[in-house]
Amino acid sequence: MQDDERKSTTEVDQSDGRPVVLSIDHVAKSFRLPTEQATGLKQAFINWTKGIKGYREQVVLKDISFQVHQGDFFGVVGRNGSGKSTLLKIISGIYVPEHGSVDIKGKLVPFIELGVGFNPELTGRENVFLNGALLGFSHDQVAAMYDEIVDFAELGEFMDQKLKNYSSGMQVRLAFSVAIKAQGDILVLDEVLAVGDEAFQRKCDNFFTEIKKDPTKTVILVTHSMDSVKKYCNRAILIRDGEIVAAGDKNEVASQYTLENLQVGQEKVEEKSEKQVHEPGLSDQVPLFRVLPVSSRLLTCDDAFEFDVEYNYLGDKDFYLPMSVLDTGRGGVPFDCGAHFHINAPGHHIIHFSLPLKLFNDGNFRITASMRVIPDTNNLSDYEQLAYTNDENACDFVVRNHGATNSAGLINDRSMEIIRTGMEDMD
Repeated sequence: MQDDERKSTTEVDQSDGRPVVLSIDHVAKSFRLPTEQATGLKQAFINWTKGIKGYREQVVLKDISFQVHQGDFFGVVGRNGSGKSTLLKIISGIYVPEHGSVDIKGKLVPFIELGVGFNPELTGRENVFLNGALLGFSHDQVAAMYDEIVDFAELGEFMDQKLKNYSSGMQVRLAFSVAIKAQGDILVLDEVLAVGDEAFQRKCDNFFTEIKKDPTKTVILVTHSMDSVKKYCNRAILIRDGEIVAAGDKNEVASQYTLENLQVGQEKVEEKSEKQVHEPGLSDQVPLFRVLPVSSRLLTCDDAFEFDVEYNYLGDKDFYLPMSVLDTGRGGVPFDCGAHFHINAPGHHIIHFSLPLKLFNDGNFRITASMRVIPDTNNLSDYEQLAYTNDENACDFVVRNHGATNSAGLINDRSMEIIRTGMEDMD
């Protein structure tokens, strides 16, 4: 395709008729991190002769490309260190990409970090005009917005005090108010929004609800809150290690992000299991006891969650495996089974289980287990605890039914059960 035939970033997108206001095209960014400093010219020469550069290259973004259309509420999600903040600073013009291009159509107002563009020795009033000037607004334009900014921040009686006397919450309210009340076309917001108190968060929620109704305003939101992504955004991307690994539907991106967090947690458990130090819940008698996922941990109510309980029991008594399903989001124990699984196999084994999810609604859940000697199953309160799974040796899973409510399902030990499907000898 020839250059003159390529689609312009200002051209109307044929899928929904809205113009592209932000185009990120093959953007890459890296930083040089010092590893060894030369204290003088002689040392610098020696390092040079040895091929020591004195820095290492850290690649933060790799070939990032996406488009944002006018009226989008666009989410950017990813774990800490994935490159989200660097991407926002490139979009905001703070950093310059080493490769690729950024094309912006309209007035962009960034809100990246608390304190950027503020002077602690100036008053709140002076900082509003200073911050507005840094965003490209004239004195008259800021003056026209001033009353709305102060009203939204609810800091009228403090505007003539120096900023250094403000609490961090007051500073973020003022900075955020400047950003959202500025007459911009594209608003870029980082996770720092979470600093505000509950009342201010409600005000922000109302603002987001209103701005979504304005087809001329575009918002780019970086957040770790998947509830915010689902509530506000219409599109989203997931960044991992400087690359986009999921893009498009907000629910799919949010679910993928949740799954990645679960996988990282499992990797930490596996790393710790290689160590011989006993964690909480374990002992010389039971050095290994954990719940492990077998099937995907991102499921719907039509699925069954397959999982294993792995243990190494060096004793000689029969024992039971009570298990519980915890609702980690809303709290509570929607399902608990007591003396249901009787085990008479010491040594190293893996027991396979299946949990039907037909009674589950949306939620984040955790399966915990314990190993108990129960003399009398008619009196479950009288037992000897051999081991239990701490938070890291338990197993998390997520149920997502798009369009369903976020209320807990009616789950109890009479209406559902964990099914034992097999056992494997690991010796």
